[in-house]
Amino acid sequence: MLQLILGGARSGKSRLAEKLAADSQLPVTYIATSQPLDGEMNERVAHHRARRPAEWNLIEEPLQLARVLRENARADHCLLVDCLTLWLTNLLMLDDAERVCAERDALLECLVSLPGEIIFVSNETGMGVVPLGELTRRFVDEAGWLHQALAERCQRVVLTVAGLPLTLKGTAL
Repeated sequence: MLQLILGGARSGKSRLAEKLAADSQLPVTYIATSQPLDGEMNERVAHHRARRPAEWNLIEEPLQLARVLRENARADHCLLVDCLTLWLTNLLMLDDAERVCAERDALLECLVSLPGEIIFVSNETGMGVVPLGELTRRFVDEAGWLHQALAERCQRVVLTVAGLPLTLKGTAL
């Protein structure tokens, strides 16, 4: 089953995804996409680490998400990817439009053949003001297009607001 958990900053989306992964009763591999490049991001990463069960495996991969999913997806396993918007940011910072498209397309193409439970977490960025900078506008556009394409492929899509899940697609939580 493919699930997409969307929400704003501090909406409870990661906490919900972690609960769903734990409730799956499967071994869990947490795929972290962040690159903690400053003190504030280091604190966020430390907070996430402290919250995760010690028995969960961890893979840190900022760019080649499709490769990691193909290598680790199994019928008797749960993969939790947190988060797609950080992954997209990492790709956009390379300033290589072809690489962004190639990695996004590889992710979307591999989803149909992946076994097991896969939970994606991503920030919903398109509900606010249109950003002023070109790169920021491109990020919001790319995230929106990625979310739409993923939502088509996922069996469940959930929007999390104030810690409350609203099921947009699939069986309610």
